[in-house]
Amino acid sequence: MKKFLATISLAAFLLLAHNSGASAASNTYTVKKGDSLYKISRTTHVSITNLKNWNHLKSDVIHPNQKLKITKPATSNVTKTSKTVKKTTSKVTASKSQKVVKTITVSASAYTVNCAGCSGKTYTGLNLKKNPNLKVISVDPRVIPLGSKVYVEGYGYAIAADKGSAIKGKEIDVFMPTYKKAIQWGRKTVKVKILK
Repeated sequence: MKKFLATISLAAFLLLAHNSGASAASNTYTVKKGDSLYKISRTTHVSITNLKNWNHLKSDVIHPNQKLKITKPATSNVTKTSKTVKKTTSKVTASKSQKVVKTITVSASAYTVNCAGCSGKTYTGLNLKKNPNLKVISVDPRVIPLGSKVYVEGYGYAIAADKGSAIKGKEIDVFMPTYKKAIQWGRKTVKVKILK
């Protein structure tokens, strides 16, 4: 009987230990090949800024099998937690209004990924063939940093998630889901607002 109780106690202990590990694991995300901070942000509903802050990332570069925290580390003080929630809520409200950091005038052409030999993946790892409704621009990262949220006149809100060898200086390419729409866009001079 003692052996039986000891076995049940050990099994219960292991089960509880396993469950606590599983809940801790749900607070992390393991980077897969082709992931980008933008993609992880959309999947986990966590902002890129929080992903970078919580994981002490100095750039947007991530690697397969890297573990990322996707929840804010807990604080022991309840008052601090409530202040953090208020700050986060105000940031969400402010992000809807999107503060303009800089406005530049650029020459904008359009591109599509529906061509022979096109992989459909952006430089930052977004798959545009699987997500044809994404608003993405290709940029010169020295002018508009990769990962920047932008508003392009005549195109709308987008993310700078790609770069091309032909994109130099104040030039951008806007992604269009079809060749016909890319041709209709043509080339035009537009204002780009870089958002915070």
